Amino acid sequence: MDLSLTETQQLLKSGVEDFIARESPREAIVELARTETGYSADTWKKAAEIGWLGMAIPENYGGSGSSLTDLAVVYEALGYGPVPGPYFSSGVLSAHVLLALGDEPQRSEYLPRIASGEAIFALAITEPDWAWGVDGVQMHVHRGGNSYTITGTKLFVYDALTADYLITAVRTGDNPTDIGFLIVDTKAPGVSIRRIEGFFTSECEVTFDNVKVPGDVLLGGSAAALSGFENALRHSTPILCAYKVGGAQAVYDMSVEYSRERVQFGQLIGRFQHVQNHIVQLVNHLDSARWTTYEALWKIDDRKPDQDISVHLAKAVTSEGFIQATNYAHEVHAGVGVMREYGLSLFTQLSRSLYHSLGDPKYHRRKLADLVADYDPSLASDGSNGTGY
Repeated sequence: MDLSLTETQQLLKSGVEDFIARESPREAIVELARTETGYSADTWKKAAEIGWLGMAIPENYGGSGSSLTDLAVVYEALGYGPVPGPYFSSGVLSAHVLLALGDEPQRSEYLPRIASGEAIFALAITEPDWAWGVDGVQMHVHRGGNSYTITGTKLFVYDALTADYLITAVRTGDNPTDIGFLIVDTKAPGVSIRRIEGFFTSECEVTFDNVKVPGDVLLGGSAAALSGFENALRHSTPILCAYKVGGAQAVYDMSVEYSRERVQFGQLIGRFQHVQNHIVQLVNHLDSARWTTYEALWKIDDRKPDQDISVHLAKAVTSEGFIQATNYAHEVHAGVGVMREYGLSLFTQLSRSLYHSLGDPKYHRRKLADLVADYDPSLASDGSNGTGY
């Protein structure tokens, strides 16, 4: 198992970093955080022209069909920014859901528009009083003629304010497996979106009040929808982890640089044992997040049978690791770290917001424990579990 980047991936990484330094420097990101949408439409357009929004999408739908590891290289660099915007929500998560659950007309209609940046998608799953996952979906869909009607509320919907469409989880029947996903136009009558204030950055509350949608926008709607959705999450989660790895790397670099510049009591603070201890802890969390993430990516790209174990492990480790990395970074920086203009608080806020996205560590540790208990090592001999699209 070689988790190092190839020469091509190193060139890709350098190109993305150069683009971000030029088009989205940290001082600009600090200012974007004060705006309603929190992202730059101009940067989004340029990213689409380069092809980043279509990396998760096959060539026959307007994308490039890149490997997950290539995709992760880009998103780690975006997380280092941290470049805000619906890059993951639309270009990765929603794209994978459409690939897994959409029929041919739906894929042909929406995926090229995602790849070009023309349409922005976001995923609406979580409801009030319920934790992450389709088990908590209680919003029922009602069919009348050639349309569907939905009423209810979704919480913690990332990038809803910038989205043109919401892939909305609904219950299509009374059985636990009766789950489907509706493509809802955010401009449809009855849809209202409110940004959640505080540490939740771009998360929103979305209310549906007797919203009617066409009959041809239902994704899934059968027991197969659950396995398809899980497949989409399997391919999307490590990319979110890579974004958090980029954030952890950024706060590590900021902390090391600050410890080499800040003078206190007549010497650089980096010479104090306690500051060194903080940075060592930061390194531990960063490396744990990085290597669990890239192991999961490697296993999916190579279709290893135990890839689910690695995905759940990576998500649990990166969620905890990103938060702890920012905590230790604040210990190193002290007072200057809370200044908005400095930029560290961007990562602190982001680490809290992404902690529970696609399931918090407790959820993934439970999933991991179940998989480890049932795992048969002899299955590893075939090198594939058939989870590719």
